[in-house]
Amino acid sequence: MSSAAPRAVGQDHLWSVTEHLEDILATVRPLEPIELQLLDAQGCVLVEDVTVPVSLPPFDNSSMDGYAVRVADVAGASEEYPAVLTVVGDVAAGQAEQPHVGPGQAARIMTGAPLPPGAEAVVPVEWTDGGLGGGPVSGMRAHSAAPDGARGEVQVHRSAEARAHVRAQGSDVKAGDRALDAGTVLGPPQIALLAAIGRGTVRVRPRPRVVVLSTGSELAQPDEELGPGQIYDSNSFALCAAARDAGAIAYRVGAVADDAETLRSTIEDQLIRADLLVTTGGVSVGAYDVVKEALSSVGDEDEPGSGIDFRKLAMQPGKPQGFGSIGPEHIPLLALPGNPVSSYVSFELFVRPAIRTLMGLEDVHRPTTRAILETAKALTSPGGRRQFLRGKYADGKVTPVGGAGSHLIAALAQADALIVVPEDDTSVEPGAEVEVVLLG
Repeated sequence: MSSAAPRAVGQDHLWSVTEHLEDILATVRPLEPIELQLLDAQGCVLVEDVTVPVSLPPFDNSSMDGYAVRVADVAGASEEYPAVLTVVGDVAAGQAEQPHVGPGQAARIMTGAPLPPGAEAVVPVEWTDGGLGGGPVSGMRAHSAAPDGARGEVQVHRSAEARAHVRAQGSDVKAGDRALDAGTVLGPPQIALLAAIGRGTVRVRPRPRVVVLSTGSELAQPDEELGPGQIYDSNSFALCAAARDAGAIAYRVGAVADDAETLRSTIEDQLIRADLLVTTGGVSVGAYDVVKEALSSVGDEDEPGSGIDFRKLAMQPGKPQGFGSIGPEHIPLLALPGNPVSSYVSFELFVRPAIRTLMGLEDVHRPTTRAILETAKALTSPGGRRQFLRGKYADGKVTPVGGAGSHLIAALAQADALIVVPEDDTSVEPGAEVEVVLLG
């Protein structure tokens, strides 16, 4: 996979959220298309228009269990004066040969079966004496054989217009119609349509393979007993789930201890199955910021701009960030902060758009809207930083959830939106209109 080089700027440059995102999206390239079997293509993006080779339905067929008839033969039929027709045979779905329906005749027909020659309409079994004593199909009366090959008679109690209860050939889609446009994400209905028109494979951009790993000697795995000073690793689970929600195939790597060489070798081992690498933790200015130590010197001397650039962003939470490419294939890597909220917010703002770009989608961002802030007191925000607060959105209103602390994961679990406070605003009053990023 090829990618452009990240933008190179001075080390002291304070990046805006917009600059950092633009740099990522200018660097990441959509994955190359491949041909996949239908079920393997679920969640992928089409790269070409799909036209219909065969009309749907491919032939006129019955939408009811009943009798195929000629319109003239049932004209004026009623309960008191039913039309009495000779039944010349049965027509089932998938049946190759059908009886011919002539004057004064009918053919018993099942839902989905081809309309037999000579027939002009279908009368439901409930409109006939064949419907007495049971439901459709099971209630259709068996007809005794007649010497001329007929199967008895049926009484029809209602008239029918031409084409009544007939699904016309091509009434769904016609041969030559465009079934799906390039850029369509293949969900269950689209897979069904492709199968219905006879397509067993389709050309798509594959779902990106995203490898997520967290760093920190203090991290324990869920279900393990916590030792002194340990916490459970939640970030890698959150980011894997978020990557899958974005449409990727996500692989979670167990937490890596604070050792630069171990982290470097772990990342190198993961390159073979990664279209995108995401790390969490170890990117700020602490003594044990292992990601920064392990990856700052990584790069190809023959490829200017390769390697990882560690940055400070004018945002809260999520000030420390890292971005670049790694390995001979120049796999993009996004290094996120270790605090749970910082990590998740950073994913939504930067990693999700990168994943959607790899998929080849045009709209890569979460939807945004304007909402009225419902809160008892004004929200405060540091000047010069774009703040993202957790919130619950409903009916054009948004309510903050929890505080501004980047460790408040319980509050994050209650949120379905991010409240955006611009860099120039240090306070937002109750009742003010704010921008909201919708996470649901």
